[in-house]
This record gives sequence, structure tokens and C-alpha cells, in this order.
Amino acid sequence: MKKTTLIFSLFLSFISFTTFSQGKENTEKQPNILFILVDDWGWTDLSSAGSKYYETPNIDKLAKQGLKFTQGYSVGPNCAPSRASLMTGKYTPRHGVFTVGNSDRGQSVDRKLIPIKNNTVLNPSFTTIAEEFKNAGYNTGLIGKWQLGEKSENADAHAQGFDYVIGNSEGTPSYFYPYSKKGNVSPHEGITSGKEGEYITDRLTDEAVKFLDANQKKPFFLYLSYFAVHTPVEAKEDIIAKYKAKKGDEYHHNPTYAAMIQSADEGIGRVLQTLESLKLTENTLVVFFSDNGGQGVNTANYPLRGSKGMLYEGGVRVPLIVKWPGKTKAGSATETPVIGVDFYPTLLEVANIKKPLNSDVDGQSFAPILMQKTTPARDIFWHFPGYLEAYKGDQRNKDAFRTRPTSTIRSGDFKLHEFYEDGRVELYNIREDIGESKDLSKVNPAKTKELKDKLDAWKTKTNAPIPAKLNPEFAPTATGN
Repeated sequence: MKKTTLIFSLFLSFISFTTFSQGKENTEKQPNILFILVDDWGWTDLSSAGSKYYETPNIDKLAKQGLKFTQGYSVGPNCAPSRASLMTGKYTPRHGVFTVGNSDRGQSVDRKLIPIKNNTVLNPSFTTIAEEFKNAGYNTGLIGKWQLGEKSENADAHAQGFDYVIGNSEGTPSYFYPYSKKGNVSPHEGITSGKEGEYITDRLTDEAVKFLDANQKKPFFLYLSYFAVHTPVEAKEDIIAKYKAKKGDEYHHNPTYAAMIQSADEGIGRVLQTLESLKLTENTLVVFFSDNGGQGVNTANYPLRGSKGMLYEGGVRVPLIVKWPGKTKAGSATETPVIGVDFYPTLLEVANIKKPLNSDVDGQSFAPILMQKTTPARDIFWHFPGYLEAYKGDQRNKDAFRTRPTSTIRSGDFKLHEFYEDGRVELYNIREDIGESKDLSKVNPAKTKELKDKLDAWKTKTNAPIPAKLNPEFAPTATGN
């Protein structure tokens, strides 16, 4: 009897030791993930990207400590499709979130085609990256903007894998407490009190600091989704005054927008300092990314063409910085193009999640790039089968729309746009012509056909819906069409 008891005790000890060892090994191989997503932040809206007006010392410091992607792309030219693809690792035809709200934006008389109906909610059947991390034992948190569905639709952040949620809304009506234009009730989940004059960027930073402090002992995935620098353009008066006294240039000169950028940079600096003080820095991968390009009425993305709402570079090429201590080379940069769908497989690989809930994604992991290796060349795509009206006051865009129904492919140095209203295409060599000013479709028909064929094949593969039905209300002379 004693012998049996001894054997059983040794067996339990072995199991306990093995479990401890595996747990320790798993923890060591699973870094924390801090994903900082900013809203409408343009490619040049950083000091380190060349701006002489905006001041971003903390984000610039992150770039000096990590890896800067000079050709990072969002999947959509505005926030909802970009975020849906970020969460799922799938291109827009897969989930049907093509734009924000309805797809028939602008005046009907200006729309030649009837656009494809847009999904405003990310279907709960999709497995999100947050669900992957939660299933792998991570604590998951969303602080800030969600934009992909509400509780009543069973598609809010809670239903999509986030345990801890602050914000969970589409946007913020105001940047000052109570963050609402109607009454004294905050529209943001988890924010039921605050001080008069409290600034939402500061409040989200406070909440992020609390999350980090409460989640030191277990791997975490924190999706810090700032509202900044999306409209309404509102900032703290003392910082606005600073930029009113500072000389701008042709491209960057809005003092309130510059003040919004400074507040976001200060918040990011405080979050990164919290990681340091909690001794979490060395085991935390940090991402800084924007959901689309800068808004044309507030900033300019020169030398890129276009702005938010366009599939030209100014609408989809965005700042991207990744810092992974011990892996990324400090102060390095890469020209390898990456796009929002790539985060899903990348972060799963970084976290050593070998058996994901969903491996059927469109993205390609760029984890090797973080470790100074290469990834196979591939093409990247955009599909926008709707309309986005032009911003009032955007002097750089003369069209009634920022975007008409369009599909786009980036293949090597070349980028091709296909426009569905008239079937025309435009071809640009991005390396030689970053501003997309010289259409090569007529002078290089072979390359044009090559990319058009690739784009057609991708649309077939993803079952991309193409608007083809004419709009009976279309009036070609209404606004000069």
C-alpha cells in the first residue's frame, strides 16, 4: 500500500513539474502585445516622417528603438473596412465591410452606378485576432474605438474576444468630458464619470495605464484604439496656442490638429513609460499603426497623392512602427510593403500560437522581417465598390467624390487602379512616381494587362461583388460629370 502511495505521489510530482515547465516555457515564448491604433493619422504626420510643424517626440523615439515600415498600408481608405480586416486577417470582399455607414454616399445624381450594399457590422461568425489571443490564454483589452458593431447586434468588442472594454463605440462626438453633444451622458462604455474639461485622449491613456498595471502577471493583448486624430478637430487650448505661435507650411499648418497630434503623442509616451516602470518593456511587442491616411481638410499627405477616402497612396499608405525588444533592430527601416490583413498571422506567429482557431486568412506574416529576414514577394489588393463624397473645403480634390467604385492592386513597384463607372484603368510605378502623377497604362500595355489579369483573378478568388447596375437617377451634367 505504501509503495503504491509513493508511486502515485511521484507521478503527481512529475505531472506538476511538467506542467510548470511547460507553463514557464509558454510564458517565455508569448510576449505581451500592445497594438496602438490611431485614427486618420497621415503618413507624414510625424516629425520623423519629415513634418516641420507637428511634434511627436515619443513616437519618434519608438521608431528609433524599433523598425519603421516605409510602405505600410491599411486595407481600406477609411476606418471600418480597415478595422474589420485588421481583426479578421481577411480582405474586404470576405466580410463585406467596405466603408463607413452606407455605400451610396454623396448625391444620387452624381452616382453612375448603384453601389454594392455595405455591411456595417462585422459578422460574429468571424474569428477575430482578439478571440485567438483569448483562446491562447491572453488577457484581452480594447480601449477606445471599435466601429464594428454594437451589443444589440451581438457584434461588439465583448462578443468578439475582448474581456476588458472601455469605449466600444463608433467615434466620439466630443473630445471633452462628457464627450457628448447631447446632454451629460458619456457615449463610451466604462466611462461614467469624469472631470470637467477632461480630454478623451488623456482619459484613454489613463485607462490603458490601469490595464497594464492590472495585467502584469499574465500575457496580454491590448488594443489601444485612440479616437485621435479623427474629427471633431478639438484640442486643449494651451497646446493650440503653442501651435498658433509656430509657423506652418503649405502642407501642415492647422494648430488645433497639431495639438491633437501632440496630445496623442504624449499619451503614447506615458503608456510606453508605464511599460518601462512595470518592467514589461522587454517582453512586450509594440505596434503603432493608422487605420487610413490623413483627412484632406486637416492635413496633407504630400508627396503622396490623395487623402482619406481614396485608394491613391495618400488614402492607404500609413505610418507603421513595430518594436519587439531583442528581435527588431533599433532604428531600422524596411521598404517591404505590408498591409492590415498581415497583422493577424504576424501576431499569432510572434505569440507562438501554433494551433489558431482560424488559419484561413488572406494576410502573410511579416514576423521574419522583424528579425531581419525576408518574406516571399506577393501582391496586395483593395476593393471599394461604393462611393465616398468629397470633403467640403478640401481644395485638392475637385471631384464630387473622394472615391468612386474602384479596385486596386499593388504588384512589385507597380500599382493599378480599375474604375467601374467607365472601365478605365490607371497604372503607376510607385517607386519612381510616389505621387501617382504619370499614368503608364497606355505606354506600358504589357504591365497593364499583367496587373489587370492578377486583379481579376483575385476578385474571382475572393468573390468580390462588382457594381454594374446603372443608377436611373444619374444626371451626367449635374455637377460636371
